[in-house]
Amino acid sequence: MNANATLQELISLSQFLGDERRQLAILGEGNTSAKIDDETFFVKASGSCLETLSEDDLVACHFAPLLQMLDNHDLSDQQIEDQLFACRVDSKSKKPSVETLFHAYLLSLPGIEYVGHTHSVSVNQILCSPLAEQFATRKLFPDEIVCCGPQSVLVPYTDPGLKLSQVIREKTQQFIDEFGVPPRVILLQNHGLITLGKTPGAVKAAMLMAHKSAEIFVGAAALGGPTFLESDDVDRIANRIDEHYRQRALKL
Repeated sequence: MNANATLQELISLSQFLGDERRQLAILGEGNTSAKIDDETFFVKASGSCLETLSEDDLVACHFAPLLQMLDNHDLSDQQIEDQLFACRVDSKSKKPSVETLFHAYLLSLPGIEYVGHTHSVSVNQILCSPLAEQFATRKLFPDEIVCCGPQSVLVPYTDPGLKLSQVIREKTQQFIDEFGVPPRVILLQNHGLITLGKTPGAVKAAMLMAHKSAEIFVGAAALGGPTFLESDDVDRIANRIDEHYRQRALKL
């Protein structure tokens, strides 16, 4: 896919996630990104609204300087700000989101072409509670496993920006070491969630299903639950041939 086609796909994904009726993001909340090639990617500009995102609100950035920043723990806020401006392909573009760093890392993972980050009301009800770890590691119903994977990464609350991106990298790598593949969902405690995949459809499916799962989780908790699937049942759904076929049909 050429850069213009990727740009249009990303605008469509962003506006979908930003539709306030979905309760995933309001005002300037959330951000999105898409890989252009091995050296560059698009990311939402700081302060832009997903619901009304346009071409002018997307910034093309270089991977290399951002990935190098993730290995530096001694940068001041001003140095981070300067390097975010410096990573732009076009110096006339707007400032990239403060969360551009974790987008750069996630888009560098094998098979990941698109990333979405929102502050879902339903998911945040759980992430702002003591039950966040249960929501990340346990599953309630089959379609949750199909769209979101058998587990999600849980990241403890961390200051947004460089520090958060470094912790996301650390926790995501631990997940990859255990499961052999990147996660589909990353949960940020007291913050929001990230979904990632090869296509915009994969990002949408994981985002919407995580949102639905959170609503079911909260409702079940209010009724004396939730009652989780057993680990054997989760493994069975995650590895069924027919479910893999359905994932391919859904472009997950």
